[in-house]
Amino acid sequence: MSRDDAVGDGSEAPASDAAAPGSEEAAIGVETNTAGADGSPDADERSRDDLVVELERLRERNQRLRATYERARTAQYRRTALGLAALGLVGVAGAGLLPSLRDVLLVLGAIGLFGGLLTYYLTPERFVAADVTRSVYETLAGDRVELVAELGLADERVYVPVGESESRVRLFVPQYEDYAVPGDDALADSLVVPDAEGGRGAAFTPTGAPLYESFRESLPGEPADRPAALVEQVGDALVEQFELVDHARADAGERGRLTVGVGETVYGPADGFDAPVASLYAVALARRLERPVRLDADPTEGRDSYLLTYRWDADESSE
Repeated sequence: MSRDDAVGDGSEAPASDAAAPGSEEAAIGVETNTAGADGSPDADERSRDDLVVELERLRERNQRLRATYERARTAQYRRTALGLAALGLVGVAGAGLLPSLRDVLLVLGAIGLFGGLLTYYLTPERFVAADVTRSVYETLAGDRVELVAELGLADERVYVPVGESESRVRLFVPQYEDYAVPGDDALADSLVVPDAEGGRGAAFTPTGAPLYESFRESLPGEPADRPAALVEQVGDALVEQFELVDHARADAGERGRLTVGVGETVYGPADGFDAPVASLYAVALARRLERPVRLDADPTEGRDSYLLTYRWDADESSE
């Protein structure tokens, strides 16, 4: 080995030894700087502030969207009111120009003006999105389905009129398929445990009960007593008043049995546990017939999305 090589080797060894502590210090310095950039209290505080600012922006945007939606719906009602009022004015003006059609045009003009006035002043001030009400129902139905499963109850749904109130109906889910409808006192409790074992099960307030109240208030008189006429009234209310389904049609069928075909509903599948659309029909039938009504709901293909079949013990007075 040459002298120069020896000197080179000797000079490299100390340099390597000297560099080792320096490297550790550099590494420590890098780690320290990294911690100071990402993990310091100031950085955490800035991150929280950014999240708070972003949350406030999202809230403001949500409020603006809701306000825009309500204004759009309100404007739609207002335009409808103005259109009816314009037709009413045209009718009244036409009555003066066409004496031979005066009576008809005056009636049409009065209807247009009155309809426009009602539409303008009865415009809803608050709108609830359909998916919100649907999620509320699905949560309620999910809890009831879990309870029914844990209790091991039968796959039967019986809507039973109880008490003297016109809207008082209980949904009875029996424990056995071979069951007996319990009395009013037993149905007042959620867990139905009468002395007769065949009457045991669970009882709930139907989702169709408040809908039935609104349905009755919208009628000029009393609901029809005959099942076929009654379900026609309920179907009209579901489509035109509540706007919960796009269509509904009824088939009277045999005595003590009635089938209703409905389209897609706002609350989701109509064959769900105590679905509001199916429940309203059942509550109305149970109240007007004053007897228990059994419900079977099944999906189908074709014009109707679901078939709702109602059965009850019939006699001459209920047909």
